[in-house]
Amino acid sequence: MNIISFPSRAEWPQLLARPVQSTQQIEAVVAPILAQVREQGDAALIELAQKFDKTDLSQSGLEVSRAELDAAEEQLSDELKAAIRQAYQNIRLFHERQKQPVEKIETMPGVVCWRRSVGIEKVGLYIPGGTAPLFSTVLMLGVPAQLAGCREVVLCTPSNHPAIYFAARLVGVTKVFRVGGAQAIAAMAYGTESIPQVYKIFGPGNQYVTAAKMLVAKEGVAIDMPAGPSEVAVYADDSAVPAFVAADLLSQAEHGADSQVLLVSTSKKLVELVNLALPTQLSKLPREALATKALENSKAILVESQADAIELLNAYAAEHLILSVDNAEAVAEQITNAGSIFLGNYTPESAGDYASGTNHTLPTNGFARAYSGVSLDSFVKKITVQQISPEGLQALGPVVEAMAEAESLDAHKRAVRLRLARLAEANPA
Repeated sequence: MNIISFPSRAEWPQLLARPVQSTQQIEAVVAPILAQVREQGDAALIELAQKFDKTDLSQSGLEVSRAELDAAEEQLSDELKAAIRQAYQNIRLFHERQKQPVEKIETMPGVVCWRRSVGIEKVGLYIPGGTAPLFSTVLMLGVPAQLAGCREVVLCTPSNHPAIYFAARLVGVTKVFRVGGAQAIAAMAYGTESIPQVYKIFGPGNQYVTAAKMLVAKEGVAIDMPAGPSEVAVYADDSAVPAFVAADLLSQAEHGADSQVLLVSTSKKLVELVNLALPTQLSKLPREALATKALENSKAILVESQADAIELLNAYAAEHLILSVDNAEAVAEQITNAGSIFLGNYTPESAGDYASGTNHTLPTNGFARAYSGVSLDSFVKKITVQQISPEGLQALGPVVEAMAEAESLDAHKRAVRLRLARLAEANPA
């Protein structure tokens, strides 16, 4: 890792920049793909799969059959199936507790307001293929969709791994399609002959997938968040275990060459020990080449104090933030920008990626300054309801009339005045 010692605040923006391509360059590639799918439907998906994935969908078909989904279970070991089921239970329990009971609020006598949650009817889940079969993401997106009561759940993935199919059945996905990349986002956004149009699209992906999501969002299709290449920041002091820190950094670096890892510390000794541990662990990884490439974009930053570390971490707004410090929970209370936080030496980020219960679909690239990770709320709409009694309108009506008159909206005022007049006729003083 590149070690930067005590940089000035003026240097922080450049040091914390993500290794991303020009947005304009990426959109210039993605926009024609979206247009082709919108205009040509299934034919475009078949052509683009051949072009980008070297896959002949005209032979296999776009949709994964029910028989293929059913057969997936027999292709997995009992150990893996048990692990997926345990992760499912943990994720379901955590997200189930996010349900909020309807609470009716009487804002003034006779004026009652409340809010209810309604599942989004049609949602699309994108599961990247690339270099890893991310069946864990099927759980992370499918469980809250299942709990929200989404009527139609469409899943697109270029991967044919049986664990993805097994997880899809477990969470109640209604249709699975063998489509990946920006073209999958386009298919779910616009609909094709085979793939239903959805109202909201979820899921991580590379910079092209993220750009596709952002572009279709401009056209009115809702998306979860900008979720691009994975990243982790680790804040560690002398209480941290260097081997653990190195392992956490590599666990994100192995996602892909465009991933980024960041180590922040007040301890020069700790940084040096982590740097010594990295090559040994790296050499044992099957994905060594990818992780090595990611480490080229990564940094270890030495700062003067914990206050500086916290300020720098909030400026970075990491997707995943590991606090391997002796006062981790107290530090966490001072973190305002992060997707998900992991406390102490025995809370690896891997646990959150798979099975602790929290969601791993999180904002990247600094979007944690304004976005939350996926939750049950991501899959529901909040509809407000109100009911006013005659007595309530008599109390509230004059307030509304006065405000409507001040805004020169006479029809608003009249809608209240007519009702108050009717009440006055029915109940003369």
